[in-house]
Amino acid sequence: MADITRRLGFRHLRAAPTSHIRCLRGGRTVHEGTGLAFWFRPRTAAISEVPAEDRELAMLFHARTADFQDLTVQAAVTYRITEPAVAAARLDFGIDPDTGAWRAEPLQQIGTLLTETAQQHALELVARTPLAAALADGIGAVRRRIADGLAAEARLAEIGLAVIAVRVTALRPEAEMERALRTPAREQVQQDADRATYERRAVAVERERAIAENEMANQIELARREEELVARQGANARGRAEQEAGADAVRAEAEAVRRTRLASAEADADRLLAAARAEAERALGEARAAARQAWLEAHREAGPEVLHALALIGLAEHLPRIDSITLTPDVLTGLLARLGAAPAVPAAPAGEAGAPR
Repeated sequence: MADITRRLGFRHLRAAPTSHIRCLRGGRTVHEGTGLAFWFRPRTAAISEVPAEDRELAMLFHARTADFQDLTVQAAVTYRITEPAVAAARLDFGIDPDTGAWRAEPLQQIGTLLTETAQQHALELVARTPLAAALADGIGAVRRRIADGLAAEARLAEIGLAVIAVRVTALRPEAEMERALRTPAREQVQQDADRATYERRAVAVERERAIAENEMANQIELARREEELVARQGANARGRAEQEAGADAVRAEAEAVRRTRLASAEADADRLLAAARAEAERALGEARAAARQAWLEAHREAGPEVLHALALIGLAEHLPRIDSITLTPDVLTGLLARLGAAPAVPAAPAGEAGAPR
């Protein structure tokens, strides 16, 4: 919107760089151009302000597909007024000389014209397209159809409009239909997710099985090694037992040899001892026999008195214990006299207890 100031019944207009100003006085063009600034009289001047920049127009309309489904088309059109003088002549772009505001709504008229024209071309295309095809490939087709239709529209060229770009941002069905259309895809995604879950579980089970097999293989290997260890220990124990048995046999054999030799030595010693004892007994017997013979010879030669005395001595040796005995001088005198007169008699041999002396 142009900036207008008041000075002593005059007005000063200063336009924006993107605004095309056209000033008429008496039906003749006085000022025309972009970004102008000039003085004018409000009672004699007719001023139009036409925007020269690119403008965006958003549009939203409903269409019906070939299968009778409601479809919402959301699009945007970029346009520019390429011939401001023509547009000012065909549309009311006049401004208030006091405020600079448009007296009418020219941009709304342009928007309505563009929206209806674009809607007409889009409806013709959507009406021949099923809903599924429109949702799948309809955005590009609708955009091209609207762009071609607007470019071929003669009235737009007559008012100096040029469509620069057309964009279709969305094609949406009704909420229930959209949910219904999403269901197969959602189910497919869910099935894919379930399949992925099952595959992941299968992989996990396979890995667990592999782990279990590895553990079992390890246990089998440990059992085999333990069996080898037990067999080796048994072989070692058997070897030690055989060695110990061999050593015991050697010791037993040595002990038997030692005992045999000892027994032989003892037998030889006993035999020698027995022989020595026998020889000693024989010599002793011979000595005793000789002594006995001598003793008998001595007794044969002795008188009766001596034999009586020896008998008494032998008897005395075998009498019980006598604590005291009384001998008179008469007995002693007679005995001593008799003993002094008797001849000497040899003693009896050792060991002949009780023999007469």
